[in-house]
Amino acid sequence: MLMEKARQEIVDYGKKMSAARLTSGTSGNLSVYDAKTGYMAISPSGVGYFDTKPEDIVIMKLDGTIVEGTMKPSSEHALHATIYKTHPDARAIVHAHATYCTTFACLNQPIRACHYLIAGAEGATIPCADYATYGTEELAEKVEAVKSDGLAMLLANHGMVAFGPNMSKAFNVAENVEWMAEIQWRAMCVGTPSILSDKEIANVIEHFKTYGQVKEGETGKGGY
Repeated sequence: MLMEKARQEIVDYGKKMSAARLTSGTSGNLSVYDAKTGYMAISPSGVGYFDTKPEDIVIMKLDGTIVEGTMKPSSEHALHATIYKTHPDARAIVHAHATYCTTFACLNQPIRACHYLIAGAEGATIPCADYATYGTEELAEKVEAVKSDGLAMLLANHGMVAFGPNMSKAFNVAENVEWMAEIQWRAMCVGTPSILSDKEIANVIEHFKTYGQVKEGETGKGGY
């Protein structure tokens, strides 16, 4: 099978995503991109995460052509392809309907820097893309229209998407963006959150480059 390691990662992290309650039922999807071949491995449509097997993962080109697989790919494959095209360093994507992120998505409000951990998503704001019907090219276009260098965004009246240089980072971003959304929601229930400046978030992003057990020539895990 093509992309065997990527297939297994999608199976494993799909279970983690469900167990972490980042999504429910068969909603959400994950993918891994191989820039050398131009192939994307993506979760199948409508299959439970604890039922998905490596051979169920679909291998596609970014233009939608299926290279290998008997299952129907996730309905959001155009969304994933657009992110890989517009964020050249992205190699993995987690799309989820996490409760607090989706709450702000339904308000069409961004997640702001009320906590410094937002810097792990490499930006001072998690923006919200305009609404379009799920699984459509129009939704992919709405995502493309969001001009952000960060690793996550909300999808209005829908959910959230996180990405990174590997699946571990993408999943960590998804988990922590959901945590930040909860913190922002709780702070707003009490009063008006204090928002950190763009300058401070840029400073934290630099600090994160040496966070954790960093080997020479590598950068840190972004505070996660």
